[in-house]
Amino acid sequence: VQLQASGGGLVQAGGSLRLSCAASGGTFSNYDMSWFRQAPGKEREFVATATWIDSTSYAESVKGRFTASRDNAKKIFYLHMNTLKAEDTAVYYCAAKWPRLSEYAYWGQGTLVTVSS
Repeated sequence: VQLQASGGGLVQAGGSLRLSCAASGGTFSNYDMSWFRQAPGKEREFVATATWIDSTSYAESVKGRFTASRDNAKKIFYLHMNTLKAEDTAVYYCAAKWPRLSEYAYWGQGTLVTVSS
């Protein structure tokens, strides 16, 4: 499956953005989908996931502010980000994996989110 992330941009602290991850090839509904992010000078970190059965989980740092959702008919995975903070500034990546595996086999190219304080 090929993944294309989009929707990043510059936003003021307290604002909102919606990231999209469009999938092509493969059977989208069969994959666990996740968002990761990497801030400048930091390791990549997990942000949110929506499993193939649409169970969601979040990093503590974004819980209550971010919502992951998926539209299997359109093959799009979303990240709705509210109450953005300067520390949310990062390149955001979407990724897909098979449910029974731990490693993500497919990655999008990343989209930059910059939050100004």
